[in-house]
Amino acid sequence: MVNIYSFSQMNEVAPLMDEKTFDYISECEVESFESFADFDLLAFDYYDVRSNDTEDSKTLIYLDNKNLFFFCENNAGVKMIKQIVSEIDKNYSNEQLLYSFFVKLLKGDMDCLDKFEERLNYEEAKLLSGAEKDTLDTILDWRNELMRLKRYYLQLDIIFDEMSANDNDLLSKPTLKKISIIGARTDRYLNAVRNLQDIVSQMREAYQSQLEIQQNDLMKVFTVVTTVFLPLNLITGWYGMNFKDMPELSWRYGYGSIIIVCFLIVIFLLYLFKKKKWI
Repeated sequence: MVNIYSFSQMNEVAPLMDEKTFDYISECEVESFESFADFDLLAFDYYDVRSNDTEDSKTLIYLDNKNLFFFCENNAGVKMIKQIVSEIDKNYSNEQLLYSFFVKLLKGDMDCLDKFEERLNYEEAKLLSGAEKDTLDTILDWRNELMRLKRYYLQLDIIFDEMSANDNDLLSKPTLKKISIIGARTDRYLNAVRNLQDIVSQMREAYQSQLEIQQNDLMKVFTVVTTVFLPLNLITGWYGMNFKDMPELSWRYGYGSIIIVCFLIVIFLLYLFKKKKWI
């Protein structure tokens, strides 16, 4: 028997299971994969790689010799599983159907990851040139999306590894071989996500470096301005003392001379900074 339920509909399968088994499943605390004497429990947070919707949907799968039950946290997950199951041959056994479900679940994911990488490469130049607003927010959004993808594929990877052990002999050898193949495929997806995470991390570091360079340039301007006006402040402070016997105060050309000296100091310092390539 194959059925699909939301978490709120779990009570409908209570008559088909051992009471302790049902109580355990209804707690929804299954960790990735758990193997028991007569049944297997699989759990993962479904993440639609092909959709812009970033909401996770917790999914539980119960498999024994007679039954295959899917339990989903929300209606979107129920709809997704029903769509996939409807495309699978009704004559398949439960283990064949479960394998086909995962094949269809992961179908096209590598193409989506490749497009994600192309988008990163396309946006990288614009982001790092400062042409885009909210650059850091965009990078953080990518980082969060890749973290969810990594968790999703890591959960599936664990499931396929544990299923391959087949401790309770629920799966036939042909199915185990297929599970190993799809497990290797999931490894490739997981590695692709990790590579994308490295790219995003490098982009973030490059952006942070760019901000630091801009801040250094700004500090350089402030330093030059401060240095240029430092001698002028000294002159201003010197002649601001107003001692009675300062001859320049009574000199007819004293005021104009100070102006010329200040102007020459500024010109000289700017020339010196330019020659030293400090500005």
